[in-house]
Amino acid sequence: MTLASKITMIRVAFIPLFMTFMYLGAGVPGLWMWLSLGVFILASITDYIDGQIARKRNQVSDFGKFLDPLADKLLTIAAMVMFCQWGMMPAWALMIVLTREFAVTGLRLVAVGKGKVIAAGWSGKVKTASTMVCLCVWIVFPGIELIAGICTGVIVVTTVYSGVEYFIQNWNCLWDEN
Repeated sequence: MTLASKITMIRVAFIPLFMTFMYLGAGVPGLWMWLSLGVFILASITDYIDGQIARKRNQVSDFGKFLDPLADKLLTIAAMVMFCQWGMMPAWALMIVLTREFAVTGLRLVAVGKGKVIAAGWSGKVKTASTMVCLCVWIVFPGIELIAGICTGVIVVTTVYSGVEYFIQNWNCLWDEN
């Protein structure tokens, strides 16, 4: 396993700690939410670091192309599930995010079955970065409805846009018999 993939695994390992702090914080500003934010930021930074290392050290691998976006999904969805549980994020918005993630993952699985790997695209990276920033802001200000509305809007719009783009760019994977 490459160093880049090990760093991605660290991001995955942060998720239970993050969720524990979020649960203890119960969506109320205070120590637990600040600890949640710290863990979330550290985990998010590993996304940048593992990508830089993979490219700089020529450690880009199919495993990394699979694991990196999966780690991002798990981290961001963990936060969104907590906000949804607290009634701060509408369930329909979470469902849009989950539908996009399952659909893109399914597309990637079909592509792998045909010997192709679909790496994260630019719009997917923008979606991930904007989602992570929104979730950080939301963790700091969990009870402010305006922030919840803006964050939900940004997350849904970037999620839908990137999902549509993945399917447009990789539509042939679904229909090619090769």
